[in-house]
Amino acid sequence: MTKIAITQIGLCTPLGSDPDTVLNRLLAADTSAMVWRDDLLLQQQTLVGAVGDADLPQIAPELARFDCRNNQLLLAAAKSLQATVAAARARYGADRIAVVLGTSTSGISKGEEALKYRAENGHFPAEYHYFQQELGSTSDFLRRVFDLDGPCYTLSTACSSSAKVFASGKRLLDANLADMVIVGGVDTLCKLTLNGFDALESVSKGHCNPFSANRDGINIGEGAALFALERGDNGILLSGIGESADAHHISAPHPEGEGAMAAMSAALADAGLTAADIDYINLHGTATPKNDAMESRAVTGIFGAERPWCSSTKPLTGHALGAAGALEAAFCVLLLSDLNRRGGLPLQHWDGVADPADPKLRLVSAKAPRFWPKHVMSNSFAFGGSNASLIFSRSQADD
Repeated sequence: MTKIAITQIGLCTPLGSDPDTVLNRLLAADTSAMVWRDDLLLQQQTLVGAVGDADLPQIAPELARFDCRNNQLLLAAAKSLQATVAAARARYGADRIAVVLGTSTSGISKGEEALKYRAENGHFPAEYHYFQQELGSTSDFLRRVFDLDGPCYTLSTACSSSAKVFASGKRLLDANLADMVIVGGVDTLCKLTLNGFDALESVSKGHCNPFSANRDGINIGEGAALFALERGDNGILLSGIGESADAHHISAPHPEGEGAMAAMSAALADAGLTAADIDYINLHGTATPKNDAMESRAVTGIFGAERPWCSSTKPLTGHALGAAGALEAAFCVLLLSDLNRRGGLPLQHWDGVADPADPKLRLVSAKAPRFWPKHVMSNSFAFGGSNASLIFSRSQADD
């Protein structure tokens, strides 16, 4: 079985872009990146996880047709991979490096701006092109930034998009179609998404409250995270991947979590691990009534009474939708990294009022012991029952 090592990551998240900063804010349950905005929902404010504009680089003139906020987030995350990718291009060749990204919004916010301009002026702005909001433009943009010629495509399966890219990356490496695969995800705050979830009555009136009896919906977020995947057995490994498609409902999860359980079981089997080996689970934890009820049952069904420590990090960043899987995978990688040698897990930020109707999870609190985890799992569950579960591990050399 091919072992896959994560040789570099790049971040652009509401918690920051520097790994040390992101980890410290993650472990402190820092919610200061959540801000109130009045320009996204119709006639009301909403709390979102936002990346500061000051952190975003400008897109080069020769790539102007890709110019949108979504690709600015992507470019910010890509900066940390430049040296790693350049070395790989020299070693393997540009045609042996693939790009697979996940997104659900792409540059739709750019299209929203253009439609507003058209309504006011009778024509689209000169700098606007539909290509800026196409889903596939994200991967094509990154391929051009790094000057690559390998396989290049985008996955869009709603909230599991950038978790499923890890499976695609592993397949490309296993099939010897690439020697490095850059995977990740990016999504941007936009009106279409916010008002769509509001129409489903799924947006929280305040701060999202995962697994609480008082939960009332999600906060939306944005961000980007990238990973360089290569064959190897040192450092931090992508040790297990599980996917499932239960197709229970177009927007509601299976109430007993059958698809989620199938994904977690498949990830454990792929990693050659048992439930007892997992030290921490980054829960999907959206704070919608149905998701949290389902996920608590699914985790209990797989892990039983000896459940690992769990938490949802969405109260810190918002739900980044197509980028959520990548952002939360990056959080898991940081927990396994040398930066976390002193030991720590992300605290569960909530009101502490457990829902008596749902199985009780072992949520991380200030009383949880400090330790450096060995194996961590990240869950991503999407509309249509598109589920993905990832396991990341420290290699034996790091023990």
